[in-house]
Amino acid sequence: MLRFILIIILFILSLVNFFPVPSQSIWYVGIAVPEFPWVFLLVSLALFLWSLYSKKFRKASLVISVVTFAILSSPIVRAYNVGSHLSEDLENSFGVKHADMKGFYQEKPFSFLQMFTGNGAKEIPFKTYHFAKPSGVDLTLNFTPSAIPGVRPCLIVVHGGSWKRGDNSEIAAANNYFANAGYQVATINYRLAPRFPSPAQQEDLHSAFRWIRRHASELKIDTTNIVLMGRSAGASIVLTMAYTGKENGVKGVAAFYGAINMPWSYKNPDNPLIMDSREVQRDFLGGTPEEVPERYIAESPLFHINSKTTPTLLAHGCLDAHVWHIQSEMMKKELDKHHVKSYLLTIPWGTHGFEYNLNGPAGQLSMYSVERFFYSVTQMKR
Repeated sequence: MLRFILIIILFILSLVNFFPVPSQSIWYVGIAVPEFPWVFLLVSLALFLWSLYSKKFRKASLVISVVTFAILSSPIVRAYNVGSHLSEDLENSFGVKHADMKGFYQEKPFSFLQMFTGNGAKEIPFKTYHFAKPSGVDLTLNFTPSAIPGVRPCLIVVHGGSWKRGDNSEIAAANNYFANAGYQVATINYRLAPRFPSPAQQEDLHSAFRWIRRHASELKIDTTNIVLMGRSAGASIVLTMAYTGKENGVKGVAAFYGAINMPWSYKNPDNPLIMDSREVQRDFLGGTPEEVPERYIAESPLFHINSKTTPTLLAHGCLDAHVWHIQSEMMKKELDKHHVKSYLLTIPWGTHGFEYNLNGPAGQLSMYSVERFFYSVTQMKR
């Protein structure tokens, strides 16, 4: 009986590969199951073999085990499918070819073996610096130096957390990855809502820019060659900065599953079992769209796109229950309308935070796309 219960539980868990998670409490399951598929596949295989030598519920157990195994395999199969055209897509969007890549980079969009061997990035220690103290809040950034000596492009990373939680330790492996690829990487903290609503976050990112420019010589940063990356709330922050901040030297922005149309987001809230997204927006923007319409517009990157907008890479999962995938579709359509160089990486099985494991199916596709995008805007000769 225990075996059959375990099979049923695993089958239910496998469904996150095709359906959004129904509540916040199992959000991490939506990340773990598709991004560590080999773990769950081994469990499924073990239960299948166990069922072969059992009599009770044997037929039902075998059938459900086979179906579960197939569902658990789907992110791997679909990762190969997405990867089959990803190199061509990125070349068409940004002009970058595989032959252009130099130094440390991921050879293939997706490799089954990399899930076990890792991406080969060496651990690079970071240092913490204090860059500003607005309203008495001590703001810090973690700086991971490039593995390649000399003056290098700079990547500034902004964390997520609904604008009111989180810090710059978010997915630290990605920061280390890009330091291996030759970027000076600065991951910043910013003041959090609701105590500090918009535009505090933009002000803090501007402060980080100023600090980086003051220390560019000692940190060997090329201030004419800066790229931005953010996740969730951080994606919204970096997109707004790239499109309206007027900071010189910003060559590209990579945004993972960010809200880009604040009025639309308020009218189309999340599943309340996932998050009270309207409350999150009110905390961040200081009120409702009717009370502070100017802030909803100011913090909506979609409304600031023009023909001179910064080249952009978007990444979003179709099963994201925190920020609907349609927002990135809106963004891509508007970028195309203004002939801005851009690409939308869609992860069919992806939920919010899908790239948490850099060596999982979505993690590999993400790093492959972002590294080539950054390379195209910072290091390719024009």
